[in-house]
Amino acid sequence: MSTIKIIGVIVAGIIVGAVLASFGLGGTLIYIEAHTMETTVNGWSTTLDYGTWDGNILSRAAFSQVLPGANVAEEGVYWTTTVDGTGARLSGQHDYVIHFPAGGLPPNDAFWSLTMTNLTNHMVDNPVNRYNVGTYSGIVPNADGSVDIYLQHAPPSANESNWLPAPSGNFKLWLRAYLPGPAILNGTYQVPPVVEVR
Repeated sequence: MSTIKIIGVIVAGIIVGAVLASFGLGGTLIYIEAHTMETTVNGWSTTLDYGTWDGNILSRAAFSQVLPGANVAEEGVYWTTTVDGTGARLSGQHDYVIHFPAGGLPPNDAFWSLTMTNLTNHMVDNPVNRYNVGTYSGIVPNADGSVDIYLQHAPPSANESNWLPAPSGNFKLWLRAYLPGPAILNGTYQVPPVVEVR
């Protein structure tokens, strides 16, 4: 092989290596940006900055990676969790409850919903074909006005209308509030933790 060909191969290798390294660095920077813009309380992560990247291409890429097509906060706010309030991974091997105190459902001027997915964000097959609970699902409040939502693989012994069926394995929760109220937009509203009960 001639010296010129060897130099050409080396230069091509350097260029290809630099391009591949830039993809790796870019992906790492996007991941870091996506997770630094989030706030996590009681295991639930959210950001109120969706759609407000103001020309910051890194923030725009991070938004696209975390939640493509998200509304600005004034239209909708989204929380996600894969852990309970103690930080343990959510699994259908356990039973959980989310207890909203009286008046503590997500304040909104449209509706709210709690959806369960698997860890790849696909809906979870279940025997009652229920994929979310929320404003329009017929949730029954407790006598004191509070609301308990049951997250478990088998149906609860009571309040099946408040049951969101879990898979047998790990899962993810998405809580959404559309046309969120001021307490959500100013960051004072906190989603209650997911509590393991069995």
